[in-house]
Amino acid sequence: MAIEWYPGHMTRAKREISEALAIVDVVIEVVDARLPRSSSNPLLQKLRGVKPCIKILNKQDLADPWVTKEWVQHFEAEKGVLALPIEAKNIREAGQILRLCQQLIPHKGKAGRTLRAMVVGIPNVGKSTLINTLAGKKIARVGDKPAITTCKQQIKLANHIVLDDTPGLLWPDLRDQLGAFRLATSGAIGANAFDSKDVAHFAISFMLERYRDALVSSYPLAAQESDPAILLTEIGRRHGCLLSGGIDLTRAGEFFLRALRAGKYGRFSLERPGDALFVEGDEGEDEAIDSVGL
Repeated sequence: MAIEWYPGHMTRAKREISEALAIVDVVIEVVDARLPRSSSNPLLQKLRGVKPCIKILNKQDLADPWVTKEWVQHFEAEKGVLALPIEAKNIREAGQILRLCQQLIPHKGKAGRTLRAMVVGIPNVGKSTLINTLAGKKIARVGDKPAITTCKQQIKLANHIVLDDTPGLLWPDLRDQLGAFRLATSGAIGANAFDSKDVAHFAISFMLERYRDALVSSYPLAAQESDPAILLTEIGRRHGCLLSGGIDLTRAGEFFLRALRAGKYGRFSLERPGDALFVEGDEGEDEAIDSVGL
């Protein structure tokens, strides 16, 4: 099953971001530390051009710390880009962003020289939570469903810094289905856009390949089993996801994804800088998807 999701207001978001970029000094892009590339809108880099950027790797407390270090090095190899792993609710960690803004634009952020920063990010990566933490009060609406922010707003901070908040932005064509399944695994895509059984199948296959030991403590069967379908059935049986005469694999998939996102199976990262991404029509796409169990 292909994943396609593009809420209508995203077109407006693209226009607003394009207009705002003309007057901001720094772009603060919030991504999910577990999948920094897949949760980074490829259009944004084209829109910002050479504008300085801070890549915020949010939810770093859920990500594999060694892989996160690789991503920081990867992003900072690009001119004008700094990267910062944080947990958006952590005041001390979030506060480092203001210091980085002034590091990138040293001649602003002082009396008479307001520094303007724009916060962007696809839905459900923690952008609104970060804004509330920086502001020290609830300004941006926060929720556990994608696409909560739907209008532009400005927030004045200390040190003569102003934040422009924008709606979350997600590309309209999820041609990279490997990236789409990673996004669905993380919870960045609305549940109505995918089949939980299929995404859980993908996620279990990935965990068996890279984080098998994390599953073994909960499901000893994972120590020897390489078939994600068998393990998903075991998960359903273990947690009472039953149907008349069998296992409700959709419910089992929903259970597994909730637990995975909550860190019940430990810290993990869904991609590394060297991992290939494939888009529809690219040679070798089918082989790449088959290798992760789709």
